[in-house]
Amino acid sequence: MAGIVSIGTYVPMYRLSGEEIGRMWRTKGAAGEKAVAGYDEDALTMGLAAVQNCLGKGGKGADALYLASTTTPYREKQNAAIIASALDMERSSLTADYGNSLRGATIAMRAALDAVKAGSAAGAVVVAADCRMGAPAGRFEQILGDGAAAVMIGKKDVIAEVEGTYSVFSDFTDEWRTGSDLFVRMGETRFVEDVGFLPAMKEAVAGILKKCKLELKDVSKFVFSALDARVHGLLVKGLGIEKSQVQDPLFGRIGNTGTPAAFLMLAAALEEAKPGETILMVNYGDGADAILLKATEKVAGMAKQPMKEMLSRTKSIDYGSYLSWRELMPFEASSLPERTEPSLASRWRERKVVSSLMGVKCKKCGTPQIHPIGQNVRICIACQAKDEFQPYPFADKKGALFTYSIDHLQPTKTPPGLNGVIDFEGGGRLICELTDYDLDKVKIGMQVEMTFRKFFQGKGIVNYFWKAKPL
Repeated sequence: MAGIVSIGTYVPMYRLSGEEIGRMWRTKGAAGEKAVAGYDEDALTMGLAAVQNCLGKGGKGADALYLASTTTPYREKQNAAIIASALDMERSSLTADYGNSLRGATIAMRAALDAVKAGSAAGAVVVAADCRMGAPAGRFEQILGDGAAAVMIGKKDVIAEVEGTYSVFSDFTDEWRTGSDLFVRMGETRFVEDVGFLPAMKEAVAGILKKCKLELKDVSKFVFSALDARVHGLLVKGLGIEKSQVQDPLFGRIGNTGTPAAFLMLAAALEEAKPGETILMVNYGDGADAILLKATEKVAGMAKQPMKEMLSRTKSIDYGSYLSWRELMPFEASSLPERTEPSLASRWRERKVVSSLMGVKCKKCGTPQIHPIGQNVRICIACQAKDEFQPYPFADKKGALFTYSIDHLQPTKTPPGLNGVIDFEGGGRLICELTDYDLDKVKIGMQVEMTFRKFFQGKGIVNYFWKAKPL
């Protein structure tokens, strides 16, 4: 039976507390904190990190990739292809974007299930990521958090079988953004809850239980998406289920992450699930999707990036940093010249290095090497053999910081800039920027891994490349 083979998550390490937001606006801030994507992160970089945690750093095993998000950087260019390229997936892989709805993750998951069942895909990975913004001093600024999650769908080594699905759609307008909106909008709260959210969610729950011939008490864990903790509680109370059956929605720790919220809760539920237990995931957005899952014997040994570990790595930021990272307020520009925009032709020629950090390995002496971008090096740096190279990936390799420099004039939103020389396990060396570091803890020999990040944006094009971050 088709189902979930593995699941991976990514939550950025930065946190903005409700107290800090309230202090800025001289109001009572919301309890808890929300996850905030770094200045060099967006829905694509977070989504890729989630896929890597789902499939492994090599990102192999899937021949289809579906991306669900309401905040992708491009409106006319396939965003899923960028992630697939960074993973160095086969060119024949199917890629697709699912946007414009917070229910996109479960819609894409149903499409992946259909593809796997039909045999058109051996393995399909569904990645959901969002980086939504609320208007300053508004309700959404307090509750919207950033994150990503990825689910691998297949037939072999399944950790959770899909027992049934049920969906309802609705043209009800509650949360929305037009093409020109930066911030999420919402209708009157009580009207949204009573007419939109609660009826759709209850209908989906009743429908899946009837279809699968189950009762509420037969479900081990309920995973519900919702606007916030209060609305989530209204649904739990309205259904009359026990609190012990309900998965923590994580609002007080990472906020409402939008499209990936249901997957993030599902990952936490699967970490605690025992073989034979059932999990009902119900996701809301222009209707509701209900997916009933049953944990198998393999759930105990599933490969995962534990949610508990992910949530424990945090670093608080102030409101000024948040405004700067989201470009919500102009700041003094650096006196240094702006980065030179690469041409589309050069970007295409160097796509393997830029997208997937692909280097080469000498066939004669076996030395891995990654050549500077723009230099068509044909000679091995070790044995001087000519044109005797084979592709060699560096994105999945760990490394050590050989040396580094601190640049106080580097144009960055987290000054000072940190640049280092990375020696990879197995050979190979790269000069690159570092990210997500604590400057007081940086030292020679520090272990690092490579992460795909937003480098800069110019002429309407978002430029991505790889940085090193401490393990």
